[in-house]
Amino acid sequence: MHLDYLSFESSDDGEGTGSWDAMASVRPAMLAQVLAETQTVLAWAEANSPGPRGPLDDGGVWDADQHTQTEGDWTTVTLTLTGPCAWGDALLTHFGQDA
Repeated sequence: MHLDYLSFESSDDGEGTGSWDAMASVRPAMLAQVLAETQTVLAWAEANSPGPRGPLDDGGVWDADQHTQTEGDWTTVTLTLTGPCAWGDALLTHFGQDA
């Protein structure tokens, strides 16, 4: 599957855990499409979960954080995922992005 709005950037802590950040800024007419993409990514993350979801410091294996902010005519949606590097790389591959 290809994402039209979200594009992920990844980072690795060097100990097997990664972080994948995506952001999209759109006008109101496109917001529903961006939110649908975030839900599709989160559904994949849940379906392919490497373990319990939650803060890594509290025993979670992976977690996600989504924020939406509107300024004027633009809404910015950010999505951050954290978890095992192999899981995040599989997510990027599934959505046609470079791992």
